[in-house]
Amino acid sequence: MDRRESLRTLVMGGMASSFFLSSCVTDKESPIEEGDIIEEKQGYGRTPAEIERDEDLMSETFFTEEEMAIITSLADIIIPEDEESVSATEAGVPEFIEFIVKDIPEHQLPMRGGLMWLNRESSKQFNMPFVETSKENQLKIIDQIAYPQDFEKTSPGPTFFRRIKNLVVTGYFTSEPGIEYLDYRGNTPNVWDGVPEQVLKKHGLKYEEDFLKVAMDPANRGEVMNWDDYEI
Repeated sequence: MDRRESLRTLVMGGMASSFFLSSCVTDKESPIEEGDIIEEKQGYGRTPAEIERDEDLMSETFFTEEEMAIITSLADIIIPEDEESVSATEAGVPEFIEFIVKDIPEHQLPMRGGLMWLNRESSKQFNMPFVETSKENQLKIIDQIAYPQDFEKTSPGPTFFRRIKNLVVTGYFTSEPGIEYLDYRGNTPNVWDGVPEQVLKKHGLKYEEDFLKVAMDPANRGEVMNWDDYEI
């Protein structure tokens, strides 16, 4: 099983539920009034206060260019491109992580510290920063902290890797390409063909023919039924 399929299995199996993140800000003193929800181009409803906060966070920058370069490399190591879907970077995962650490500040210190540690470890082992060393050398370090049985027990590397892996998985599988890869359908209604015939016969009931022609016509399944036209 490859890396991407392993992550997909975790998500679909429900084992990754703790990965998914929510905003750390709640405003209990400002209840949402009817009509406050605004449908944004991103495809989800936001209140005016939430929109303003999102814009404020997006106008700020937390990671340096060097840090973002490391995050980009790590994201594509964790979820690379394959024949079925795009890489984490193409799905916008580095930008997602940049937003999340501003939205949930508790990630900031561990993430920045972990990126610094990764650069130091790369310099220690290969005499150059992480993004400048070869892909082979990058993978050697990642293997050490992803499977740390023989790595230094006091090293912060494995803890950092778990954090960024969770962020990458969350960002990818909540992106449009990630959701498409999971084949997640959401609240898609099933096709209902009415009460089974044997159940109707058991209770001495049957559908009116005129009702069947309208309500059970496959061509009308996308329309909203006007029940006032029928006696129930």
